[in-house]
Order: sequence, then structure tokens, then C-alpha cells
Amino acid sequence: MNRRRAAIFAAALVAVAAGSSPASAQTFQSYRCADGTQFIAGFFDYDSRAHLQIDGHAVTLARRFAFSGSRYSGGGVTLKMTKAGVLLKHARRPVTACEAI
Repeated sequence: MNRRRAAIFAAALVAVAAGSSPASAQTFQSYRCADGTQFIAGFFDYDSRAHLQIDGHAVTLARRFAFSGSRYSGGGVTLKMTKAGVLLKHARRPVTACEAI
């Protein structure tokens, strides 16, 4: 009888362990730019795009080719992230430097 209980307990333990998946990794960061613009950028492990909340609107930016760092663009917004910093261009404004807040 103990062997049967142990087998049932082990099967239940395996089922629980297999059913619980870790939360998907995500990164959200708020930025403030030199021209006064503020935005929130979201990145997800399962998605190569950047998701921005800027000027009260949600914008999804596709990842574009860049020689260094990462560049995302879409919906009239371009976001460039390098080791030197973060640059943003949107709404026909000039490129502006941004920093994490």
C-alpha cells in the first residue's frame, strides 16, 4: 500500500511541476528625454519588437538592422539603443537623447 501511495504522490508531484511554467521574462523601463518627452518601453523575451507608451499612445516598433546596438521603428517613431545611450525621434521632431528614470 505504501508503494502505491508513493507512486501516486510522485505522479502528482511530476504533474504539478510540469504544469507550472515560469513567468515570461519582461522588461519595462521609463525614459525622460532632453526635449521633455517621457515614454515607457517594454521588451518581452518571446517578441523581437519594442512596445512603447509615448504621448498617450501605444506604439509597437519593429526591430531594424543596426551596425551597433538595437534600432526599432514604426508608427513615425524611431528608438535607437546603444552603449552610449538611448536616442528617440518622433512626431517630426529632431533626434533627442534620453535617459532611464
